[in-house]
Amino acid sequence: MTSDRPPALPLFDTLRHFESSNPFINQHLASLVCQGIDDASLSYEHALDFLVEQRHNENNYKSHRSELTTFLHWCWCEEGVSLQQVDRRLLVRYLDYCQSPPPALIGYRNVAQFLAAKGETERRPNPNWRPFLGRMEMGEKLPYRLSVSAIKTKLALLSAFFTYLNDVEYTDRNPAALLLKRAKARYAGQSGLGEETPMKAFTELQWSYVLGAATRLANEQPEQYERTLFLVSLLYSCYLRVSEVSARPGFSPVMGQFRRDSKTGVWGFFVPMSKGGKSRTVALSDAMLNALKRYREYLGLPAMPAPKELTPLFCRHRAAQRGRDVGELNANLGQRQIRELVDGLISVASQDAAADGLADDAREMAEMTVHSLRHTGISHDINLNGRPLSHVQADAGHDSIDTTSHYLHTSQVERHQTARTKPLDHLGFAAD
Repeated sequence: MTSDRPPALPLFDTLRHFESSNPFINQHLASLVCQGIDDASLSYEHALDFLVEQRHNENNYKSHRSELTTFLHWCWCEEGVSLQQVDRRLLVRYLDYCQSPPPALIGYRNVAQFLAAKGETERRPNPNWRPFLGRMEMGEKLPYRLSVSAIKTKLALLSAFFTYLNDVEYTDRNPAALLLKRAKARYAGQSGLGEETPMKAFTELQWSYVLGAATRLANEQPEQYERTLFLVSLLYSCYLRVSEVSARPGFSPVMGQFRRDSKTGVWGFFVPMSKGGKSRTVALSDAMLNALKRYREYLGLPAMPAPKELTPLFCRHRAAQRGRDVGELNANLGQRQIRELVDGLISVASQDAAADGLADDAREMAEMTVHSLRHTGISHDINLNGRPLSHVQADAGHDSIDTTSHYLHTSQVERHQTARTKPLDHLGFAAD
């Protein structure tokens, strides 16, 4: 090899080194942004977040990592498109590409994607790595082929990724699922793609356990849990996406995003860039303002933020050990840290519910994620608090009120109760 880099750059290291910042990847992402893929860094953060959810099964992690690396390379470097632009037509082109990839991207032996030179901690892309693995027979390279089952596996992996992107409302379609529906019914059934996937939102009772656990822990161990109480209060009350409150390259949330309208005196939380590059201001309830005051009082700050205040929204308890904020204490939390805090709280709340004899609720709660807080806040405001759909739509950042209306009667039990007494004949003529 004359080059020290492979023709296609690997994007995700092994589980052991997964969360370590890699300067080669960072440089690659910056280059993509300069080339017009404006959301490359944010898309990459979402891919990282998705892969972390696979960390408990190394084989699953490797499968998803391999597919996402190839797919993102094709999107960014071959087609020059963002994830949000991928539709069924483009995905068919991707499958065609995978069935006949450029010869330069086909390797004939399994090698590590990243290597560390002896005596160095920095891990570099392996120049011998290739995204496609071909076969040889008697020393001769065989024509590269993808079996039907391999294509279906690709679609299943991508469908899981797009389902995640839909869940965090980064995209609003799943082209892989559409293609899978054209496959055999047997395969479609195995993929778990039903017509209706219930939104993962806490019930009123389940949410009371979550907030109750957060409040109890904050009272008992404020140095560790006051931040968690404020975090879950904000995510629930303002329906915020994780990407809207976490640090990433080019964005670090600050207290100054809580703003008071000089004309009305009304407080809101400003989201500078959300899905589709749009900004919005979320209306704040009195309860949320009280939660903000409590957290700021704990931090030794004035009750309400000053205009353009740059205090980080969520300060670290310990200095960062790796990444772009290494050694810094006064820095925001990233997506993974926020998810871990919320997951830990949900686990405690689930155990509390189980201890009270609510086994089914505890089991359902254990399956919830940080994204469930956004779904829960929206669902509760519509179905319990009676907020107008148009108000919730604006605060949630939904492009269409149709999206917001999906949160109406999301419970199968509720639908059964409203359908149970429906008559077939309102006028009673059939009985005569």
